[in-house]
Amino acid sequence: MDITIYHNARCGTSRNTLGLIRNAGVEPTIIDYLAHPPSHALLKAMTAAAGLSVRDVIRTKEAAYQELGLDDPALDDDALIDAMLAHPALIERPFVVSAQGVRLCRPAELVLDILPPQQGAFTKENGEQVIDEHGRRIAR
Repeated sequence: MDITIYHNARCGTSRNTLGLIRNAGVEPTIIDYLAHPPSHALLKAMTAAAGLSVRDVIRTKEAAYQELGLDDPALDDDALIDAMLAHPALIERPFVVSAQGVRLCRPAELVLDILPPQQGAFTKENGEQVIDEHGRRIAR
């Protein structure tokens, strides 16, 4: 199964998402989106495929968000995407693309919707077990 993750290795959610992908027995294509952001058309397409708005995938807590005045409701989607591509840290992460769909994996467990079955137990970096030893999701 081909899976691509737009990854930030410094982000715990992104690392946990990558771990869940690997726990499904898949080695994904890993794209460091900070160094290699997606194209305008691809970011727009991933956002739509995930069922989100462009404003849903912009990191509002980044300094550049305020500095660039991106909270202005008059800015259209194309202007926001252009800003995210000029400042990739503004792109929320991690996006995961598979044949089963696209997800912005916040929380990391959202990736489970588009993966093959898990192969065993998985515990997030914070110690929270999310997959049991039989590969089943633990209900919360």
